[in-house]
Amino acid sequence: MTVERLIQSRDEFWAAGFTGDLAELIPLLQYYQETHGYISPEGVEAIAGFLGISEARVYTVASFYAQFRFQKPGKNHVFVCLGTACHVQGGVDLANEIHEHLHIRNGETTPDGQFDFKEVACLGCCAQAAVVEVNGKIYAKMNREKLRKVLKEHQHA
Repeated sequence: MTVERLIQSRDEFWAAGFTGDLAELIPLLQYYQETHGYISPEGVEAIAGFLGISEARVYTVASFYAQFRFQKPGKNHVFVCLGTACHVQGGVDLANEIHEHLHIRNGETTPDGQFDFKEVACLGCCAQAAVVEVNGKIYAKMNREKLRKVLKEHQHA
């Protein structure tokens, strides 16, 4: 990262109300991810520089929490529920379908940036298992064939 970009990041953080106190590490990570979509290597460098800590420390804290992602998210966000009801009704098969159809695994984004994928513990729709969420919309009683159709619809949208 250039010195100019580091200065711009510091100015951005100051303007957002951050003071540079070490206690702001998690709020800074949240802010950066919210404004940039993910925690990039440049973001880690900027946060470390702003707080006066090592990049390793920033990565250590950020990687501890599931809320932070280090890859740019896709255009379409796919969540497959693997809670008990969904697991019993084929949730693992749906996760495998994502892997086979999109060639990505949990936490990854397709190379073309169209989809990101996350396995989740529960989407709160147990009576509708197996459940998939795409861009905030719940798809109930899913199977591999239905999932392929949903993915195809979103791929061309």
